[in-house]
Amino acid sequence: MLETKLKKRQFLLAIALLCRGEQASAEVPSSRFTAVPGAAGIDLEMTSGEMPSSEILEVNGGGIALFDYDQDGDPDVFLANGATLDDPEHGPGSRLYANQGDGTFEDVTLQVGIVLRRWAMGVAVGDFDGDGWEDLYVTCFGPNVLLRNVAAPRGGRRFVDASIEAGVADRRWSTSAAFADLDGDDDLDLYVVNYLEFDTAAPPRRAGNAFKGFPVMAGPRGLQAQLDALYENLGNGRFKDVTAEAGCLATTGLDYGLGVRIFDFDGDGRPDIFVGNDSTDDQLFHNLGGLAFEDTAVVAGVAANGAGTTQATMGIGKLDADGNGTPDLFLTVFSDDINSLHLNLGDGFFDDRSAQFGLAAASRPYLGWGCGFYDFDLDGDEDLYIANGHVYPEVDDPRIGGSWAQRPLLFERRGRRFEVATCAASWCERRYHGRATAFGDIDGDGDVDVLMTTLNGPLRLLRNEASRGHSLVVRLEAPPPNRRALGSLVEIETADGVQRRWLTGGGSFQSADAVEAYFGLGGAAPDGRLVLRVRWPDGAMSRIMGAPVDRRLVVVGD
Repeated sequence: MLETKLKKRQFLLAIALLCRGEQASAEVPSSRFTAVPGAAGIDLEMTSGEMPSSEILEVNGGGIALFDYDQDGDPDVFLANGATLDDPEHGPGSRLYANQGDGTFEDVTLQVGIVLRRWAMGVAVGDFDGDGWEDLYVTCFGPNVLLRNVAAPRGGRRFVDASIEAGVADRRWSTSAAFADLDGDDDLDLYVVNYLEFDTAAPPRRAGNAFKGFPVMAGPRGLQAQLDALYENLGNGRFKDVTAEAGCLATTGLDYGLGVRIFDFDGDGRPDIFVGNDSTDDQLFHNLGGLAFEDTAVVAGVAANGAGTTQATMGIGKLDADGNGTPDLFLTVFSDDINSLHLNLGDGFFDDRSAQFGLAAASRPYLGWGCGFYDFDLDGDEDLYIANGHVYPEVDDPRIGGSWAQRPLLFERRGRRFEVATCAASWCERRYHGRATAFGDIDGDGDVDVLMTTLNGPLRLLRNEASRGHSLVVRLEAPPPNRRALGSLVEIETADGVQRRWLTGGGSFQSADAVEAYFGLGGAAPDGRLVLRVRWPDGAMSRIMGAPVDRRLVVVGD
């Protein structure tokens, strides 16, 4: 263990040598994934209504959280599982799988006291009570659930339902949620995205709903949208609903919400809220301070695509595509449309550069869901994985010419563009009903693995075997309550330039990725010239000269 003291921060550098199967060479690595049989013990068959889907409630599927619930150093997996239309309160139940550290997982749901059988949708991770242990907020069709991570009487950990006590048991149909310190008081506030009103006993009529001339399920248009919710953390284990007091949220937050990502888009030190909506304008709530917000999406250029067309946004990705130091937005959307890359120009405005970066035409046949930008091949730039799958079973009709199940897309960054990666493995040619994704280093070898849920199917675990490049994994630890330092920016600088990773609240779609910064360094190690910089949520800056390579670096702040 290496201990370094800086003027503004004190760091604890916990260094663990990462296993490498072979020596790195100068050859530029390529992405290589292996589908793990049986998902390494994650044996849950996801439930979201029945197949084929007949109502809009059945199409979202469940989300994923990658988080270290027991603090043993490796990411565990929580799956938000659904139910059926005839009994939405009594499904098979959500599950928690503990990472055994040997590439396998064990179902510990009952052991940790989780009994959640209602129709769960998404999940957010955060230490809401400031005790140093990460908690779960699960969005549902019906009352949402806050699972508090507490010490078990006989050792280990347990989760207790704190929803009512904390004041966050929202009864609306919620999809995604995110924790973030929105008011600058160090504890984690909560934003909840709500979708629409749906009655399982009296589902909407299909009459008048069509896709390419064929009758399909009703919604979202024509159904009543639901207002999102903003909860202020009061610091005593309770939240206060401040939606009405938060400026524009009470008026412009009434949309068909599906996703949320919280990040500081303009660099003013206050986290902003981006909400992706289904078939209505997306929203960018600019943080004015004091939990007051204004919707700047139209002015900033992210309410619709570059042509001014409103899209159906499912997944939300983040990256710095042009290297200008500001976070860009990537959105997955409905089929017969194109996914959108909104480049952050650094002056409060975004520009749609989807075609310029090669992300437009390739996406048109697909309906995209979860997505993630990570340096899968460890060559120094971020690649892209997208889960795909249509919502209408009717598209399998040859007269439409589509596919209900669709293959995922893997893009590799090549210079200024992204290119669809060629792949001989069976997993990338198979068609799935892909939905949520989560990303993290599951097996501790320094590269990023992929988890993907499928609609009424098994979880897919793709183990990354890009072992020919150097890497660095950085995890931040701040004092509670924001222990994982959500809102931080982590940078590394080498002779090849600067790479940036933002640790944000929220995830791509109904999910939470592992809160770590992953960097690929290519085939040649930087020979001690690596500079690591951290901008903490409170704005303090820290720097480590000569940061180690091929290590897992834990940085602990004051």
